[in-house]
Amino acid sequence: MKPRNILGFIAGLATFAFAYGCHAASGQSTSISNTQNSEVHNSSQGASQTELAREWGLTPQEWSRFQTVMEGPRGIYSPGLDPLTALGIEAKSEEERRRYAELQVRAERQRIDKELAYQRAYDQAFARLYPNEKVIQLSSNPASAPGSGALTAVKGTGRLAVFVQDSCNACIDRVKDLQNQKQSFDLYFVGSQGDDEIIRRWAILAGVEPASVRSRQITLNHDAGRWLGLGLGGELPAVVREVNGQWQRL
Repeated sequence: MKPRNILGFIAGLATFAFAYGCHAASGQSTSISNTQNSEVHNSSQGASQTELAREWGLTPQEWSRFQTVMEGPRGIYSPGLDPLTALGIEAKSEEERRRYAELQVRAERQRIDKELAYQRAYDQAFARLYPNEKVIQLSSNPASAPGSGALTAVKGTGRLAVFVQDSCNACIDRVKDLQNQKQSFDLYFVGSQGDDEIIRRWAILAGVEPASVRSRQITLNHDAGRWLGLGLGGELPAVVREVNGQWQRL
């Protein structure tokens, strides 16, 4: 081989080695970058999961179990279930079940306190802007006033009659469902003792829209013995309608 060709051959090898080295370094850099991004994502996700667990008063292990529970049959039966209820239902012991029940009672109390605090601020703002109106006005129908001990009849109007009571989460959920369905109904509060504020406060918790009450799509009434008068029995809430002169639970 001539000297010039030898020099050209060596230069070609050097160029190839340089190019290969750059490519290998680039690939290694990309691999390192991908690994670092994955580690950052996993770290961020882990921190997020830990924070979510802490907000519910749970350990990271309990939060992981909640996710596992919701990936199984419970997630099919009860989609959207909150962590405390899911873990309580699927508790492995009576001690676990009691722990989750107590956590949920505290969480519900905190939620209600926050909602009531905001509602008070809302009421104050409403009073300043519209001093001659009430946020939620009870029915002005004379028949809805508290009775003097005698049972008061429920008048059939074709509308739904909904009977609820205090300390009843199922009652709140049912009223919310009816509102989401755009149903018109007359609500009767059992055990209000003629106190309008009890009903107003409960209506706030149930998310009853003041506009719906003003338009009488929803009316708020004291029960005044009506539920007993119907004689239907059973647990509350009760959604009833008059059908052919007879009141029936729906």
